[in-house]
Parts: sequence; structure tokens; C-alpha cells
Amino acid sequence: MINRILIRIKILQIVFAFYRNGNDDPNVAEHELLFSLRKSYDLYYYFLLLIIEVTRMQERRLDVRRHRYHPTEDELNPNIRLVNNRFASQLESNLMLQQYVKEHSISWANETGFVKKVLSLILDSDFYHSYMHSAEDTYEADREFWRMVFKKLICGNEELEEALGDISIYWNDDIEIIESFVIKTIKRFDESEGSRQELMPMFKDSEDYDFALNLFRHTLRDGDAYRERIIRHLKNWEMERIAGMDLIIMQVALAEIIHFPNIPISVTLNEYIDAAKYYSTPKSATFINGLLDSVVKELKKEKLLLKD
Repeated sequence: MINRILIRIKILQIVFAFYRNGNDDPNVAEHELLFSLRKSYDLYYYFLLLIIEVTRMQERRLDVRRHRYHPTEDELNPNIRLVNNRFASQLESNLMLQQYVKEHSISWANETGFVKKVLSLILDSDFYHSYMHSAEDTYEADREFWRMVFKKLICGNEELEEALGDISIYWNDDIEIIESFVIKTIKRFDESEGSRQELMPMFKDSEDYDFALNLFRHTLRDGDAYRERIIRHLKNWEMERIAGMDLIIMQVALAEIIHFPNIPISVTLNEYIDAAKYYSTPKSATFINGLLDSVVKELKKEKLLLKD
């Protein structure tokens, strides 16, 4: 579930912090990397749990209205389709979700304002009203409703993303990626699987976990050698003028290019050039592309790099 794009981003962040803070213990930094990746996986479960919490909040809301001193007919007999959503009910009974929530103390109890904000967005949406009055009363329609909630209301919502970033600083760069996996998870749900529906694992396989650790370790272990090589290829640039993140990006990119023979050079270059567009200066992508291209040519000339 935590893909290599997110792994690369986390490594860039942790390596940047390692040098900026003057750390001298790679083991501490490695622990922070694994903790940061775990927090990303936590967000996946927070999003799934959000579906349950929103449903519960709506149920409480309707119950309060039902017990007013002089309730209206609509308040006495509300439309409870959202409360009885079969997909949300199946998710609430999910064994993997229950176990993870218990083991890692996942809860929205201290963030009821966020849950209320999401519920309000749903109740004000056009597709909520369409869903509530649709003649199609099926599990598939219930599941599709929540897929649309994430796709249309949660994904790309800057106000919600800012609120999530305030809840955990580890989520600032994870939200968009994790949201996409939540949508994939919703689409995969099958009513026949009941409470045993499988959720996404933290890593797709052991190779991705190994990729994270080995890339991080090579980046720090051979960091001085990578930096010396980078400095040799600087043209008309003073070391002091290079953005700190640019140097980190190139250092991590070289570690990947040299130590992961199964990853094409073009794939690695594209990933880190894209990262530069988001995490460094406006000119960084072009600068990094040109410099790494020069370094790669040198490595091939020295027979230190045999892949394309």
C-alpha cells in the first residue's frame, strides 16, 4: 500500500532532516523513517474509520432530532438510508480494521470537529440527495456512494487536507497518495466477503520494505562519495548557491541508480526530477536533470554503472 513514490518522499525528508539537524546516528534516523512510514499507513486506517464515524455521527444526529420536545413528522420518521449503509456496516465489522484500530489506538474521538465537517459536506452535496432518494437500494449503490464521497468531497479538498496536516505533521505529503488507496479499497469490497474482506497491507511485498531500508542506508553510508562526485560536475555554480534539498535529491537518486540494478535509470531520474518540482526551487528540476545526466555518463565511462 505504501508505494515507492511515497517511500522516496519519506527518505528525502528524513535525509534532509538528518543533515540539517546535524545528526550523527543513522540508526536513529532509520527508526524515524520507519515510524514515518507507519504513520502513513495509520492515515489509511483513519480514512476507513472516518466512514464509520461519520455514519455514527449521523445516527446520533437523527436520534437527537427524533427526541425533541415537539419533533416534526420528518424528524420522527427520518430517511435512514445513510445510517443503514451496507458498505459502512460491513466496514465496521471488518476484522483487519478492528485489530489495527485496537493495536495502534486509532480514533477520531479527539477530532469530532473534523468528522462533523465531513458530514456537513456530505449532507450538502447533490449526490447525497440523489442517493437518499434513489430507487436503487443495493449494496453496490451503498458502496458507490462512499467511493463518490472520497472522490468528490475529500480528495483535493484543501480545507480538509490542512486540517489533517494539523492533526499529524507526518501526513502533510501523504494525503493524496493515501486517498487514492482508500478509493481502490472501497472498489474492491465485496459483500460476500463480510467481515473478512482483506484490506491493503502496509507494503505490497517484502521487496518494497527492503527497497526503503536499503535505499536509505546506501544514501547515508555513501553520502560523502556521492556529494564529492556531484561537486565535481558543478559548472558555473558555487556550492553555497545550491539549494540544500537539491543536494539531497541528487544524493538519494545516485544511491538508487547505483545500487538498484533492476530499476531503469530513466525511471529513477523521472521520480527525483518530479520530486524536485515539489520540494525545491523552480529551477531545481532542470538543474538536477542536467547534473545527474552528466554524473551517469561518468559512471558508465568508469564501468561503475552497467544498466540503461
